[in-house]
Amino acid sequence: MTDESQSALAERRGMETRVYQPAEDSGLLASAVLERGRGRLLEVGTGSGWVAERATREADDVTEVVASDLSPHACRAARKRARGGADADDSDGVPPAAFEVVRGSLVEPFAADAFETVAFNPPYLPTDPDNEWDDWMERALSGGESGRKLVDPFLETVGRVLAPAGSVLLLVSSLTGYDDVLSHAVACGFAHEVLIEESYPFETLTVVELTRKDNPEE
Repeated sequence: MTDESQSALAERRGMETRVYQPAEDSGLLASAVLERGRGRLLEVGTGSGWVAERATREADDVTEVVASDLSPHACRAARKRARGGADADDSDGVPPAAFEVVRGSLVEPFAADAFETVAFNPPYLPTDPDNEWDDWMERALSGGESGRKLVDPFLETVGRVLAPAGSVLLLVSSLTGYDDVLSHAVACGFAHEVLIEESYPFETLTVVELTRKDNPEE
């Protein structure tokens, strides 16, 4: 684990030990979802469900939201948010932002061509395998030794659940090797466009929109 990733992991653990809570990266992904999300939307790795709730409430072109996570703790928190529970935003007089929550790994539980938009803020902190703490918070943050432990398999499988003219909104950290992520996306058949980019002391965060290179609407 690098000094920066260990510091970030410790900071997150100080706030919450099991479920990833909204941070700068969550805000960037939510902004991209509000701008480009449409149709039936899947948020992979939903954590607390904050982005899914924003999409349900505020994304004008999104018709339905499904949120997924491997962590049972995250699924529990997201379902509570979807029902307007204590984890939801404080919105007096506003009904709960109902969305479906499914427990599963990446896009594994879902049918082919099921979503017009898939959004993902992956675990991306590079982690030394000899220094892993092996708990749910680390799983929400750690991207393995390269930072791309889940990014690469996501890129290799997301096309199956994406509708023919659909798009992927993917958050990429410079800690994972921005060019390596985009090269793998291209190898998996995607074209890419930068939507949002913000720089921070130890990293740059970018949200890219991925579309099939053979997309008939391009």
